Amino acid sequence: MTSQKHPDAVHVDEKSKDQQLARDRSEPTGNFLTTDQGIRVEHTDDSLKIGARGPTLLEDFHFREKLTRFDHERIPERVVHARGAGAHGYFQVYESQAKYTRAKFLQDPSKKTPVFVRFSTVAGSRGSADTVRDVRGFAVKFYTEEGNFDLVGNNIPVFFIQDGIKFPDVVHAAKPEPHHEIPQAQTAHDSFWDFVSLVPETMHMVMWIMSDRAIPRSFRMMQGFGVHTFRFVDEKNTSRFVKFHWKPLLGTHSLVWDEAQKLAGKDPDFHRRDLFESIEQGDFPEYELGVQILEEKDAQALGVDLLDATKIIPEEIAPVQPVGKLTLNRNPTNFFAETEQVAFCVSNIVPGIDFTDDPLMQARLFSYLDTQLTRLGGPNFAEIPINRPVAPVHNHQQDGFGRHTSNVGRANYFPNSLGGGCPFLASQQQGGYVHHPEQVSGKKVRERSASFNDHYSQAGLFFRSLSEPEQQHLIAACRFELGKVETKAIQERVLEHFAKIDALLVSAVAEGLGLPAPKATPVTPKGPPASKALSMEAMKMAMPPSIKTRKIGVLVADGVDADELMALRKELEAGGAQLKVIAKRLGTVKASNGKDVPVDKSAMTTASVEYDGVFIPGGAASVATLKKDGESRHFVQEAYLHCKTVGASKDAEELLKACEIDPAAPGVVAGSKAGAGTALATAFAQALAKHRHWDRKDNDRVPA
Repeated sequence: MTSQKHPDAVHVDEKSKDQQLARDRSEPTGNFLTTDQGIRVEHTDDSLKIGARGPTLLEDFHFREKLTRFDHERIPERVVHARGAGAHGYFQVYESQAKYTRAKFLQDPSKKTPVFVRFSTVAGSRGSADTVRDVRGFAVKFYTEEGNFDLVGNNIPVFFIQDGIKFPDVVHAAKPEPHHEIPQAQTAHDSFWDFVSLVPETMHMVMWIMSDRAIPRSFRMMQGFGVHTFRFVDEKNTSRFVKFHWKPLLGTHSLVWDEAQKLAGKDPDFHRRDLFESIEQGDFPEYELGVQILEEKDAQALGVDLLDATKIIPEEIAPVQPVGKLTLNRNPTNFFAETEQVAFCVSNIVPGIDFTDDPLMQARLFSYLDTQLTRLGGPNFAEIPINRPVAPVHNHQQDGFGRHTSNVGRANYFPNSLGGGCPFLASQQQGGYVHHPEQVSGKKVRERSASFNDHYSQAGLFFRSLSEPEQQHLIAACRFELGKVETKAIQERVLEHFAKIDALLVSAVAEGLGLPAPKATPVTPKGPPASKALSMEAMKMAMPPSIKTRKIGVLVADGVDADELMALRKELEAGGAQLKVIAKRLGTVKASNGKDVPVDKSAMTTASVEYDGVFIPGGAASVATLKKDGESRHFVQEAYLHCKTVGASKDAEELLKACEIDPAAPGVVAGSKAGAGTALATAFAQALAKHRHWDRKDNDRVPA
């Protein structure tokens, strides 16, 4: 008997099925969003949680699939943070933190805990430039006696999104657009701004990434943040909320945008070179670890939800308490084996530190571990030397790709009697990790807590906390980025968001785009109206002046005054700065006294953007040569327009005039006023300690 198909059944042979699949994926317009199994998705902005503020559930198959697919998009390059630089060092706590946490590496001030730190950009590939406008990763692996603790943070204390299920979306939007793989390592394009214009929670992070924080002067002068709220748990199992901060002892400083762009061409390895050379020279980068600690009972009164990764706790509300110092004192001996193969996992913590229900953190707990499986070839990446803990490892893990350890014995399970019951379980008193027993209850929901809804007040707090030059740089950055956006509707949507942040911001950006400014309706922040800790200029003023590790380019030619050059070198090097003699050619130049002066750099291979200041020594013949040379004049003019310190002996003031630089301008140290020899060198060093001179009358000529 011939079988009959049901009249409603649809027969699809394999060929037509493949064709239909190709059409579905190439023509996404008008179709429903589905999982890879074809299941239609009802909600993709929040992971599945127990209650709106509860922990994320492992059963959320859409979340796990979305994150897993994203984690494995690059082989073997990291999907994000692909371009990095690393260094070894140690951490030392100032005094025991036992009143807050039982973590052993935070107890003994005499103990040095080994660390490995990796700094990175986020959006660019391994071949991109160091100085692009981007978030910077600041990841620290502590090799503690209780196991590895990875503090995987950034140089910005907040993030774009509140729930980790949106992480693939924000990164896809920021990465090169898929149809032509352009642009590399920048967010000045339609897809990024399209995304943020449709996701208001990004606005606080947008302010930070458009600020000078996104173009740091060096890794050594860059803050770091744990981003999330963690827990400290003491011996009595009392839990407190904690946020981690890294503060560089050299201060927090940035490039200007014009410098950043030129350095991307002149020296795309500028930051990694600076880190490597500083450690080789013994100028070890140092950072202070600080913590903001909040009692759980006080958290509700903050006016900010601690589980919201798009928010900060202003330091005026919860001061940062310094607890220890990180020193980087050794470079990797093999970049691939160490910097490239190091695997940071947010889930790597030690007793005394615990997680919260921050939905972005919950996603990272899954995603970072998952990512290593493809990137490092399987589950045994912890056995790669750079990832091995100093604590002994005993478990029943076995086999798999990249296995290094050769297990002995016949018992590879627990419990067992054949192996004597080993390895044994450890109680909390024996160092066993015990999760904080947080009480949770609620329905399984895909919801965002109402306490996460304020997307504008802290964006406004950040903008209004900046100094005037910093605000102008941020405005110029928004004009640049949005000026690259070709879709007018996207620009208009962003301006609508800016109108809820600050009136000056929206009017200035709108003017630059040639669009009408929406009516400003800024949201008033809860808490302080401004925070000095958010302004790099304010932080600089609070620190003692220093020229340590600053680089000065000295322009010379035959006939230079060697005595003046020597006085300058003595003064600057005494303060920890570095002086580089620059001439038309390498080798030596002949000084006015007939002696040879060694040249460090040829003018062809360097530029003013690589230095923190410029100086022109005396010597009539040398100055006359430099005055005629267009490259030398450009070097001086460019440094001046970037608001750097410019110094010139009395003889060299002729070169300043040729560059249309007023010898009396702020940050210009001229011999006719400051004197000669040691007096001139001292005045130059004092001006250099101010880093930038934003108060020049013509600072509107400074490329932001």
